Amino acid sequence: MIKEYKTIEEVAGPLMLVRQVENVKFDELGEIELPNGDVRRCRVLEVNGSNVLVQLFESAAGINVAESKVRFSGHGVRLGVSEDMLGRVFNGMGEPIDNGPRLIPDKMEDINGTPINPAARQYPSEFIQTGISTIDGLNTLVRGQKLPIFSGSGLPHANLAAQIARQAKVRGSDSKFAVVFAAIGITFEEADFFITDFKKTGAIDRTVLFINLASDAAIERISTPRMALTAAEYLAFEKNMHVLVIMTDITNYAEALREVSAARKEVPGRRGYPGYLYTDLATLYERAGRKVTSGGSITMIPILSMPEDDKTHPIPDLTGYITEGQIILSRELYRKGILPPVDVLPSLSRLKDKGIGAGKTREDHANVMNQLFSSYARGKEAKELMVVLGEAALTPIDRLYAKFADEFEKRYINQGFNEDRSIERTLEIGWELLTILPRSEMKRIKPQYLEKYWPVKEN
Repeated sequence: MIKEYKTIEEVAGPLMLVRQVENVKFDELGEIELPNGDVRRCRVLEVNGSNVLVQLFESAAGINVAESKVRFSGHGVRLGVSEDMLGRVFNGMGEPIDNGPRLIPDKMEDINGTPINPAARQYPSEFIQTGISTIDGLNTLVRGQKLPIFSGSGLPHANLAAQIARQAKVRGSDSKFAVVFAAIGITFEEADFFITDFKKTGAIDRTVLFINLASDAAIERISTPRMALTAAEYLAFEKNMHVLVIMTDITNYAEALREVSAARKEVPGRRGYPGYLYTDLATLYERAGRKVTSGGSITMIPILSMPEDDKTHPIPDLTGYITEGQIILSRELYRKGILPPVDVLPSLSRLKDKGIGAGKTREDHANVMNQLFSSYARGKEAKELMVVLGEAALTPIDRLYAKFADEFEKRYINQGFNEDRSIERTLEIGWELLTILPRSEMKRIKPQYLEKYWPVKEN
């Protein structure tokens, strides 16, 4: 029999203290019944002898300390998982919000899960095509990788997230591909954009959406990414699917952690974030990967908006340590009207070499990628010199590099949010751009690839 307690001592913000409680453990789910019959949920945050500190999922408004009752469920926050989740929209607590029927789960899973044991991990090596040249061609995404996107406020990361969710696929594989999309602390307008976009393009059929609005409680914000990862683990490791998890915006998640930490009067770390922010983010990111025992995989793209475009801010800084690279969006490119505004030079995918080459993308991929990086970097330097010294001060070859940089931004980086390019088309555009430069400048491409792929210009 579930025991009820009428020993609420006090309520402070999102926290509530209950005294004289027996046999309750950390992270256990509880319910608060108000005198009018309303039920609100909570989670055990701290156990100190017979005193329990709980965190409220909903507002504390209207809780009568003397009359309200608390009961504990004996288990943590759980999500009912089933293949029927595909095509559905849930809130941050895993409840359907798309007016569809309630899910009949195959099983109930604790949302906290566990990071994959390093000994059970399989090395990521298979190319995932996103249809976006700056990612596929230069910062290749590999199945089982964690590749975050660093954005800034006002930059179109939501459009980029929707484009990746729509277009991503594993080529040459019979395994089913699914997308789990977690929107954390977003506005109603953004939520409407994602749902409408996925329904309009048909991508919703292979997508599970978890939507947590900015108006929802902070604790729900903390649960949303864990709900999404629990769904992803079920689809990947029990149903052998390739699952792409996209989470936006991790900054909102970290802000919710800071809010709860401040309510608990914990000693703050950098910029007021809790000292365990690194550990907490790692418990999310390290749930992605491939297992030796399963044919499925979880590939993760967390998106975070850097406050004041600061790469050294704790959230992007710590994320960079845990993940395998980063895609950085540029405000300068966005102002020029280049979409998606991916700044390719500071962007990096640490596993890109593992997912390219013959049998994966194409034999010339690595060479073309290195030549494009090198030529664009030199072109940018030439343009900076041009600003200081004027065009006349540049050598003829530097003027060609400056022209290359402009064309590279216009044709390679700029593709809009609706164009889905195959890797072959991306490489083709790369080769076409390289013909702006003399063939003698192709110092990073093997002679046999130059012979085979160098475009012959028509007279």
